[in-house]
Amino acid sequence: MALLEQTELGERIERLAAINRPSASPGEAEAARLIADELRATGADVRVEEESVHGTYWWPVGLLTGLGAIAGLAFGRLGAAVAGLFAAAAVTDDITGGRQLFRRRALSQRTTSNVVAQIGPADAGQTVLVVSHHDAAHSGLVFHPGAPRAVLRRFPRLAERTDTTPGTMWGAVGGPLAVAVGALLGLRRLRRTGALVCAGYAAAMADIGCRATVPGANDNLTGVAVLLSLAGSLRDDPPEGMRVILLSTGSEESFMEGMQAFARRHFPSLPPERTRVICVDTVGSPRLLALEGEGMVWMNEYPKDVLAEVASHAAALEIELVPNLRLRNATDGLIALRAGYPTVTLGSVDEFKIPTNYHWPTDTPANVELSTVADCARLVDRLVRASRRA
Repeated sequence: MALLEQTELGERIERLAAINRPSASPGEAEAARLIADELRATGADVRVEEESVHGTYWWPVGLLTGLGAIAGLAFGRLGAAVAGLFAAAAVTDDITGGRQLFRRRALSQRTTSNVVAQIGPADAGQTVLVVSHHDAAHSGLVFHPGAPRAVLRRFPRLAERTDTTPGTMWGAVGGPLAVAVGALLGLRRLRRTGALVCAGYAAAMADIGCRATVPGANDNLTGVAVLLSLAGSLRDDPPEGMRVILLSTGSEESFMEGMQAFARRHFPSLPPERTRVICVDTVGSPRLLALEGEGMVWMNEYPKDVLAEVASHAAALEIELVPNLRLRNATDGLIALRAGYPTVTLGSVDEFKIPTNYHWPTDTPANVELSTVADCARLVDRLVRASRRA
């Protein structure tokens, strides 16, 4: 089967990493066109769907936490309580795969590009949706790779015991909520503490918004390379009686806006009982994994039977998966999972159980572990073909 070799995977990652690809930008659209052209060359039915999105996360989260900070320090009791509750609810909706009403109704909109390639008949009894994303993230001081690794080098047992990444966005909800509760109950210290937490998040969002976009080789051109590799394999040996949709989303880095738009457009015609979803995100670190769960506020668990099936196929391919890791963040897989689809998200981490070069300028093609990308492509190819028999 014509899966791409490691050098071919690297060439595609390098070609796309040379393009500056912020969410909902001309560079993102250029990358989408290149991906679409290569998918068409495999014989797939390809279209680029343009969708209206906001394109950042620092503006909605920064404005809402900024409101919480001002309310906690300057508003009267009732005003602080109302503003705090509003900010907490709006941030929760924004970061958990909700309707994202604040950004969609109150903030400016731009155009993002989703690449949708279909292989196989539209009326097939089984559909497999394989998802990656081609936009790249802004950097920020909060993403500095040195701090968490310094702690874990000092306390190696902490890394061994870790099965869930830190809840880095909890304060964006908890800060405004503390302002509201403190105002309602007359707890001045709690209110001020909440305001300080909100101010810290607003400052962090401002820092991210002022930073440049990283090359985004690991996150997530490795996922795009897996999609392109899979397209070649399906061209040479198409599975009968199955439709495969290869989706490369734009604006994932602005909290899954491209995937949200795809869901609004296509999920009504994709029944969960006949559709499986495989999300491929950041698979260029040394160790491959299938997430047990993810979510920025509460944990959304992936189906145990799907995870067991993935582990079985990985073992058959002699691919070792890091077990039992949950992510206090979010990928495009979360949107499918919340919609009720049997979903798995494949990712990768280093020895500290952290994705390498995450949202940092060092996320370059030279720092991608191509053997992990190739293993992921082999695993995804097997999972797609096994879905026909499931």
